[in-house]
Amino acid sequence: MNDPKTYGIMAEFDSPEALLHAAKAARSAGYRRMEGYSPLPVEGLAEELGCRRTGMAWVVGVGGLLGCLTGYAMQYWISAIDYPLNVGGRPLHSWPAFIPVTFELTILFGAIFAFVGMLALNGLPMPYHPVFNAKRFTLAGKDRFFLCVEATDPCFKASETGPYLTSLGAKEVSLVES
Repeated sequence: MNDPKTYGIMAEFDSPEALLHAAKAARSAGYRRMEGYSPLPVEGLAEELGCRRTGMAWVVGVGGLLGCLTGYAMQYWISAIDYPLNVGGRPLHSWPAFIPVTFELTILFGAIFAFVGMLALNGLPMPYHPVFNAKRFTLAGKDRFFLCVEATDPCFKASETGPYLTSLGAKEVSLVES
């Protein structure tokens, strides 16, 4: 049984290739609850870590649609119902005149929903995370690459996972406490 205070085991690597190789090997060994930390994007790492697609496209789409409907309904209400003015014989419901504001509100609502949705789906703001307790993790923003296998993984055994990560070429392996 794993210690309830243990978050996982963190392995440090020197290069993005070593991190990618370790993630592939750990995934083929059955580990599923892993996270990679890198100062730069590593092509193929997200797939090896088993990242799934998020619902951001739907969030932004709903926001854009809501903005579009809001912009159009607001202009229709103002010009045809609340304050109708017949200027030069034009129709009260002149939809071509509504296009610019409708378009702008579509973009604005989509951007706001994207920002708020990104924060919510990423669990931000998060001022504390257990990986901050790992030794040498401050180097993740400079020149080191880290792979963390979480203790909630069904294959995780502290006595076996650490040596396994060392065998994959980890420079240093450390226990991460919650």
